[in-house]
Amino acid sequence: MAPKILIVTGDAAESLEVLYPYQRLREEGYEVHIAAPSRKKLRFVVHDFEPGFDTYTEKPGYTWPADLAFTEVEPDDYVALVVPGGRAPEYLRNDADLRKILTAFFDTDRPVAQICHGPLMTAAAGALKNRRVTAYPALEPDMEAAGAAFQDTEVVVDGTLVSSRAWPDHSAWMREFLTVLRTKAPIT
Repeated sequence: MAPKILIVTGDAAESLEVLYPYQRLREEGYEVHIAAPSRKKLRFVVHDFEPGFDTYTEKPGYTWPADLAFTEVEPDDYVALVVPGGRAPEYLRNDADLRKILTAFFDTDRPVAQICHGPLMTAAAGALKNRRVTAYPALEPDMEAAGAAFQDTEVVVDGTLVSSRAWPDHSAWMREFLTVLRTKAPIT
C-alpha cells in the first residue's frame, strides 16, 4: 500500500497550487487525499498577473471533489501534508479542526509543503515560530508576526518544512519536497 499524503484546502484555493502537487505526488507513487471543511465539489480559482494591476487578478478555476471533511481526517494515516494557497487560507485558518490537523503534522515532524498564502494556516496553528519560510511576498509581515524568518526566494527548506512563494515556483517546490519525502516517507 502506498504512503498517503494529505492536501488541505477549500473553495477559492489557487487551482495550480492544489492540482500540481496532487498530480505530481500521485505520479511519484503516493496516494493523495484532499480534505476540506466538508465533502463537496470545491471551486478553485486562477490567480494571474496582468499589466496595469497592482496585485494579482482572480478568475474562476477548476472544480474538484474533496475526499474528506476536516472532521474525518486521521492525521496519523498520512506521512506528509500539502498546504496550498489562494484565498482559501484566509478563512480556513479559523477552522479549529484544520488547526488540529496542522498541529499533528508539525508536532511529529512529518514533511509539510506550503505555498503562497498557505502559510497563513500554519501561522494560525502556531507552527512557524523560529522557522525559516517563504510565502507570497505580501505575507512577509504576517510571517514575521508568526515568529518566522522570511526569505523572498523560490523555495526554503527548513528541516521537514518546504515553502515556496507561488505557482511559478512549483518546480523548485516539488523538487525539494520530494527530496524530503524520499528520506522521511519513501515509496517502498
